[in-house]
Amino acid sequence: MNNLLTADKIMMNAKASSKEEAIRLAGELLVRGGHVSPAYVDKMQDREQLATTYIGSGVAIPHGTNESKQEIQSTGISIVQVPDGVDFGEGNVAYLLIGIAAVGDEHLEVLSNIAVICSEEENVTRAVQAKTPEEIIALFAEGM
Repeated sequence: MNNLLTADKIMMNAKASSKEEAIRLAGELLVRGGHVSPAYVDKMQDREQLATTYIGSGVAIPHGTNESKQEIQSTGISIVQVPDGVDFGEGNVAYLLIGIAAVGDEHLEVLSNIAVICSEEENVTRAVQAKTPEEIIALFAEGM
């Protein structure tokens, strides 16, 4: 899982007018990273319609539906930093989106590592205030 998160899959200081736009940004980074086909991005939107991927503390973890597994080529994550936040509904504002694509059951390990990192509000604040992709990679490397 070495290339799980690389600088080319981190978008700093993004502006998103809607959660759909923010999810698309996270998905496009996964496509560019060679982890998923473009169709996976649509499945990420479908998944959000089923239930929010907002997990609290200013973090959302958009990912595809169970039916989107065939669109995944390799396990990877993308990060979209949205300093101004994006509304995920019901008063929930995400400042950090962590897009996930995982082969087989690898998503369970990836999700649990992300949950541990993001359960510390201080880590989320560090990621949202980071000035470079390398700062975010270092933060996530500690927990992965």
